[in-house]
Amino acid sequence: MAVGTAVVLVLEAVAIAVVNWILGLAVQHQKMSLGGLSHDAMATGSWAAGGLFGLFLLVCAVLVARIAVHDRMTGRVARIVLIVCAVVHGVIGALAVGLLGWGGFVVMMAVLGLLVATLLAYAPEDRGDAPAGPAAGEPTTDEPGMLPEPVEHSGRVPQPKTGDADASTSSSSSSSSSSQSSQSSPAAPPATA
Repeated sequence: MAVGTAVVLVLEAVAIAVVNWILGLAVQHQKMSLGGLSHDAMATGSWAAGGLFGLFLLVCAVLVARIAVHDRMTGRVARIVLIVCAVVHGVIGALAVGLLGWGGFVVMMAVLGLLVATLLAYAPEDRGDAPAGPAAGEPTTDEPGMLPEPVEHSGRVPQPKTGDADASTSSSSSSSSSSQSSQSSPAAPPATA
């Protein structure tokens, strides 16, 4: 898919450059003027705009070809350039409806679709290039700001220490009432029988 996108972008760059070159020649030979601008300035502007936009599309084609060769997204700057290219194609497609008709719109949307498909197909989050979860030994928590319970080398969670030595020898009924009272208020002293 990325190879096809690169080929389409190269063809579009050549077409844009040729159309702007022809428009510049027509303006120069017809000696057309718009708003008091000289025909030479308008022809030069058309050639420069066609050359710059063609160069931009060629840069995008090279980035997409590089993605195809390496089979992964190249970096943040490449993604940003390709996203800008996709947005430009969307805007040109919207303008093409009024200037060229629905055929021009369909062509621009096809190129836009190829660019978006390339961006999504080689997204680092979906291909496993992004770092997955915490590394071994790093604490993981379910709630933000909470640290996990420390684990001893044996793999057991240590038991909480109480202030009274008698609390461990009390009966099961008092420990159950103690756990009920400690659930309702964590600072309450243990109940005695």
